[in-house]
Amino acid sequence: MFAPLKLSSLTIPTPIFSAPLAGITDWPYRQILRKCAPAAPILTEMISCHSLVANRKKTLKTNNNRNYDDYGAQGLIGAQLFGAEPAIMADAAKILEQNGASWIDINMGCPVPKVATRAGAGAFLMRDHALAGRIVAAVAGAVKIPVSVKTRLGWDNDHLDSADLIRIAAASGAQFATIHGRTRAAGYAGTADWHQIAKIVGANHYLPLQNFPIIFNGDIKSADDIAAVEKLGASGAMLGRALLGNPWLLGELTNSRPPARTTSHQSLILEHLDLTLSYYGARAGVPLFRKHLAWYAAGRAGAAAFRVKINTIADANEMRRAVAEFFK
Repeated sequence: MFAPLKLSSLTIPTPIFSAPLAGITDWPYRQILRKCAPAAPILTEMISCHSLVANRKKTLKTNNNRNYDDYGAQGLIGAQLFGAEPAIMADAAKILEQNGASWIDINMGCPVPKVATRAGAGAFLMRDHALAGRIVAAVAGAVKIPVSVKTRLGWDNDHLDSADLIRIAAASGAQFATIHGRTRAAGYAGTADWHQIAKIVGANHYLPLQNFPIIFNGDIKSADDIAAVEKLGASGAMLGRALLGNPWLLGELTNSRPPARTTSHQSLILEHLDLTLSYYGARAGVPLFRKHLAWYAAGRAGAAAFRVKINTIADANEMRRAVAEFFK
């Protein structure tokens, strides 16, 4: 198991992270992950710095505003920001710190065109290392909590230059980094290349960022995978798609005591549904929860018919009955 990650003002005892997943790791799902893994470090879905700063007058009383969640009550929570303007990123980071975030994570790897090309943020920062450094420096200078970055191997196979990006981020004030083992061009296709991440870890010994912690991400879904990346030099691991419909896994891999799958499957899913309905309201919450139900049902007998059924449900009570019946 990984050694604790000791940062300037924060220690992460077991650095096995839940990844930031847009439209998925919202407040309701983070409550479920926290129930399954009380001490695990969990990241929010990525937050636009512009949206956060533009709406700064809203308060925590606006319970259904994702950008203004009270992170202080959620344990080890990293708030992930994306943007391309250092000053606005710094202002947004201050807001997240005030809202109780444990650390700030800067997105430098999102491959989605509206982020990586049109907004000049996310994975685009792999093409402009100087701008990436200015953003990290601005954010790190604005907050007292640690700052990390999350990126990929490079823009494409002809530009596997993340070692340089990590060096600049570290020199600018980042305290650790997560690297997804694919390029921006690959998206989520193919297999994550942990060995390529290991080369970047190896480069640490020849650069000013010696022993800079690197978290491995991409296709990590079991204890065996965690053991494999640890042997390759990882300081921690981050799970993403492996947690879809399987929040219990985070607790099992962090040696927590998650609710037993055999006795809690139905009750935990119903709790997740109720949290979603409470947070978003039934009108938005019911359709939002359909994807989670499809993931929860995956691999079970009758899953295909169940997915068809729930996609026609618009009533919250009807959805509760469907869940209770399918997962009984």
